[in-house]
Amino acid sequence: MPRARELGLDFPGTPGPLNAITDVPGLRVGYETIVDEGRGLRTGVTAILPRDDAGDPRPVWAGQYALNGNGEMTGTHWIRDAGWFFGPVMITNTHSVGIVHHAATRWMIDSYSAFFREHHAWAMPVVAETYDGVLSDINAQAVTADHARRAIETAAPGPVAEGAVGGGAGMICYEFKGGSGTASRTIGVAGETFTVGAFVQANHGIRPWLTVLGVPVGREMTEDRLLETETGSIIVILATDAPLSGLALRQVAKRAAIGVGRGGSPGGNNSGDVFLALSVANPAPMPQRAGAFTTRREIGGDHMDDVYLAAVEAVEEAVVNALTAGTDAPTVKPAGGICKAIDTERLVAVMRRAGRAT
Repeated sequence: MPRARELGLDFPGTPGPLNAITDVPGLRVGYETIVDEGRGLRTGVTAILPRDDAGDPRPVWAGQYALNGNGEMTGTHWIRDAGWFFGPVMITNTHSVGIVHHAATRWMIDSYSAFFREHHAWAMPVVAETYDGVLSDINAQAVTADHARRAIETAAPGPVAEGAVGGGAGMICYEFKGGSGTASRTIGVAGETFTVGAFVQANHGIRPWLTVLGVPVGREMTEDRLLETETGSIIVILATDAPLSGLALRQVAKRAAIGVGRGGSPGGNNSGDVFLALSVANPAPMPQRAGAFTTRREIGGDHMDDVYLAAVEAVEEAVVNALTAGTDAPTVKPAGGICKAIDTERLVAVMRRAGRAT
């Protein structure tokens, strides 16, 4: 399926080579997708591995922010206090957080066996969710530990599939088929080049809100609506190789809200709008293996504006990429309906009339 830029939509900013979160060096993405229409299943698991640490755990610096808390992201209390975490970031559906957490913990214990054997170590993976109960029998709890493990073990660099894959398989965005989406930006700070990448599991918004590059396209594409009120959520993972502290990364995570808002969502009451920002810069040993003092490099606050703008732009584009990758899907609640993919030809026509597409 064509991505937003391939359709001629004139998103601002300079993307990385893949225009994906995997433009951040060392970061990998994996999926396990479960589709069984006979059982009413359209769900899955997404795994994001920030570092290729080869069995030797290394923290990544991180910050977290929730625009609206009707959702789950595990491990965030520690991220807010410590400014770091280690291990994978997982995204799934609302009723599968527990089994995915269990599987990710087991993978961490197995992968970092010496660390867990030699220290009083604990695993606290990040597991986030959005609700796929319109397109999948979420109460069946079809996601297993093996599904989650395979998502981690198949995680790879390079191009990232979008749309109805992994945890995004059963998601709806502005009443069109939504799901997984990604984008990136390259920026310069004091003569150095860095990458900011975004990954979204887009399951939010209602049609009248939908705005693309400032154009209220949802007001013109009013047919085949599914919802009267918002009942979904969005998870955003922002990653960068820019050297940032946990405090600075919390500020970056906040900017995801602006990127989501550019798409038209006000962050509805029933939406879990939960965001995580991480940096792979400043690799260091786990605290149990480090000395009493640490030295890290970071960008000063007065030089952060380009980082913030890159985060906003990447999130905005990632959501539209999730939409343009959509394919029609049957609903299970109510039974017999269809969640339509966005009509990309019509989208382009609307955008051209507004002067926002070539």
